[in-house]
Amino acid sequence: MEEVSDVTQRPGQTSAHPGLSYRELEESSYDAGYLEHPEHDELLTLNFGPHHPATHGVLRLITTLEGEVIRDIKPVIGYVHTGIEKNCEDKAYWKVIPLVERMDYLSYYFNAMAYCGAVETLLDIDVPPRAQYLRVAHLELNRIASHLLWLATGGLDLGAMSVFFYGWRDRDNILDLFEMSSGQRMHPRYFQVGGVAEDIPSGWVKKVKKFTAEFPARLDQYADLIDNNQLLLSRLRGTNIVDKETLLQLGVTGPLLRAAGNPWDLRKAHPYSSYDHFDFKIPIGTVGDNYDRYRIRMAEMRESLKIIDQALDGLPEGDYITNDRKYALPPRHELATSMEALIHHFKLVTEGFRVPPGEAYYPIESPRGELACFVRSDGSSKPARVHMRDPSFVNLQSLKVMTEGEYVADMIIALAMLDPILGGIDR
Repeated sequence: MEEVSDVTQRPGQTSAHPGLSYRELEESSYDAGYLEHPEHDELLTLNFGPHHPATHGVLRLITTLEGEVIRDIKPVIGYVHTGIEKNCEDKAYWKVIPLVERMDYLSYYFNAMAYCGAVETLLDIDVPPRAQYLRVAHLELNRIASHLLWLATGGLDLGAMSVFFYGWRDRDNILDLFEMSSGQRMHPRYFQVGGVAEDIPSGWVKKVKKFTAEFPARLDQYADLIDNNQLLLSRLRGTNIVDKETLLQLGVTGPLLRAAGNPWDLRKAHPYSSYDHFDFKIPIGTVGDNYDRYRIRMAEMRESLKIIDQALDGLPEGDYITNDRKYALPPRHELATSMEALIHHFKLVTEGFRVPPGEAYYPIESPRGELACFVRSDGSSKPARVHMRDPSFVNLQSLKVMTEGEYVADMIIALAMLDPILGGIDR
């Protein structure tokens, strides 16, 4: 078993009832027979969405209520279906990258990593060590940025307005780093088949190290705002519990599964892009409630900081993209002096490269769980099939088991802790 870390110290116990949370104490004094009275047998069907601000995207939830208790819930998806996977079949392999980045639009580096990894598997090419380390640094920065947006919007759902503003502030600092290394704050197309588009600019490592040195204090700020707020704790602790066996049956992965006590993490279980070179822990929970889901992601951001520092401190020298120029654009400085480089650039941009027939499935650990890309090649310069295993789509199945029998107010929190991205669900 890989090294794991139990992060679920659980503040908020009442002094009069040390074994009960505030929510448990409240429910113990509630008249359990209220809902069983014939006057309250009537069910109400309520639509949340598809534009409700608490649905974290264009999602519709057909919710059946008995009083304030949820008896059934049916997610309805497809409102932002874009046909990205089908469009990929009409693009050259290297032109697919901007499309897949826009599926889970908060995890663009992860989408590109999964796709490029699948194509690299079909081509049987080696990614230079420097490119692998640069990929890891950007992936973990992207993981923190995604978790910060989850924390900001989730805090807003809980009424923690300050957390919302602070989360956006720190995420903006990460986007500044992305802009410096790739020229774009979002959807940067920085990952390429065989490596990365360009080497990092002068001063980038220094700015990243400044961020990793300052961010732990910001995480302490967030923890103080939430862990010392008894109202927030009463809404997180003991709510929407799902055990790990049920989650596994549903195919749920990522922070939701680890919050229930299962340490599955593809960075440890099946390392890719040199993740086996880095020392980090897998945070796990003990109960599987909303509080555990919150604490897991907070701990994951601290572990990501460790990985980033290790990647930058041990950044190898050498190429940032494969030496096999059949699959990589020539360096820009050669275009002005070499006719061969100019012709090669023109041919690769207009026609692309051919991939031997075959299939590849490449899974990685995204901020929301197992994200994988399946690519099938027919030998041409365009993929015959591109399909993403998006964790938001799979994890959404768990919303029903999380919320049935719970208060409708807890459904809003459960959805926030689920952290679904509808672009990845519909695609």
